[in-house]
Amino acid sequence: MNRRAPAQSPKILGLKTLGLKILVVDIGGTHVKLRLSGQEEVRRFDSGPEMTPAAMMKTLLKLIGDWSYTAVSVGYPGPVLHGRPLHDPVNLGAGWMGFDFAGAFGAPVKLINDAAMQALGSGHGGSLLFLGLGTGLGSAMVVDGRVEPMELAHLPYRKHTFEDYVGLRGLKKRGKKRWIREVLRVIAALEAALEPDEVVLGGGNAALMPSQDLPAHVRLGDNANAFLGGFRLWDDLSAARTPKAGP
Repeated sequence: MNRRAPAQSPKILGLKTLGLKILVVDIGGTHVKLRLSGQEEVRRFDSGPEMTPAAMMKTLLKLIGDWSYTAVSVGYPGPVLHGRPLHDPVNLGAGWMGFDFAGAFGAPVKLINDAAMQALGSGHGGSLLFLGLGTGLGSAMVVDGRVEPMELAHLPYRKHTFEDYVGLRGLKKRGKKRWIREVLRVIAALEAALEPDEVVLGGGNAALMPSQDLPAHVRLGDNANAFLGGFRLWDDLSAARTPKAGP
């Protein structure tokens, strides 16, 4: 397998020249996390199976009443096409498809799959495969700064799908030791097919992977990279490098 050495970490371009103050919203099945560009503070509140987008916005706007922003990045826990959700999240309430995020925030919004947003924030150049080990399996590729969300979770794998083996169901069914072996097998299979320069493991269950046993070119990510990915969505070059924005 031919690999390139990762390039130096790209700078976050355009934020100063465009004068943007970016709010990043990372929506998860357990929490919604918020961060504003230029600040280190992260604010959060509980989500859950009853949370609709209207309910989220009501809590969110109260929580950030002292923040001002001019653009918003939203990491959405589900498939996104041209900046719009394809269906409601499995672990949240209904009403996400067709919701007017730009109107609710009162600012331009770029909405992207949450795994893709974290992948964009995890890259150092070259090609990167991001695998989010959580309730399911999130996935995305970043190639030379351009992010491409992927839906590998439900592709056939062995007797079931990738998600059945390395998602939460697989962890509960097989136990930690067997689950770790399955994750390593899935990494090897996807590396052989996609030939990335590196693989980054994110998501809540990535912490269960023993870092000393990871293959070369595989590393653990950091959920905080989702915020960096949200900032990078508004690079002054992003129109040519990222999926189409929402409203």
